[in-house]
Amino acid sequence: MKQVALVTGSSRGIGLAAAEALAKEGFSLAVNGPVDDAELRAAMVRLEGLGAKVVAAPFDVSDISAHEGVLARIEDELGPLTTLVNNAGVGVLQRGDLLDVSEASWDRCLTINAKAVFFLSQAFAKRLLGRERSADAFHSIVNVTSSNATAVAVQRSEYCASKAAAAMVSKALAVRLGIENIAVYDVQPGLIATDMTAAVIQHYRQRAEEGLTLLPRVGEPSDMGRIIAALATGKLPYTTGQVISADAGMLVPRF
Repeated sequence: MKQVALVTGSSRGIGLAAAEALAKEGFSLAVNGPVDDAELRAAMVRLEGLGAKVVAAPFDVSDISAHEGVLARIEDELGPLTTLVNNAGVGVLQRGDLLDVSEASWDRCLTINAKAVFFLSQAFAKRLLGRERSADAFHSIVNVTSSNATAVAVQRSEYCASKAAAAMVSKALAVRLGIENIAVYDVQPGLIATDMTAAVIQHYRQRAEEGLTLLPRVGEPSDMGRIIAALATGKLPYTTGQVISADAGMLVPRF
């Protein structure tokens, strides 16, 4: 059976790298961004160049009412979904003292980074449980959270709170869906060179080289893509509920 994945936030960065890695594994792909724009179309061209069957799935993940319709349209075009990669996310509106965090920034982070993950996963799981599934396909949800699910960045406290919430959503989903043979994973990237980190990544490159991470470099989106593809293809058999700390050992306790 053909594996079919929706990767949210896949017009660039980690999401696009995940889609590319899945394309190389033979997946058909639904590519997502908030709107149907040139960036989304360029991502589709790249994936089609890898031989994948691709459809555009532009929608705002925070619009819960849109989820069911989007999943239905994807399946109409690509066939039954087997895989959901919840990658779409946002940072804070402004870095600074947690005592100055605005309600708008809090709500934005929690809505997109946690609430959307919960409800899109819910809609995806209901579709899978509502039909007969091929035993030949591996069914999974891969959530991309952050090392900030456990490590505090006080200037981005609302972001940390949202990723901690998403990490707990991953655990809850794993407990509920294990009996249904749907695996759930939580990938927690550390220092990754993306558009979101562009303003600070040079500073962290130096810190990584000085020992902040055990492997002395920052990560690339392609690193995360390979991890996500390994999980989504069942290359870690007999596992679910795992946190994959993709942070070069940054959070390993040390003296």
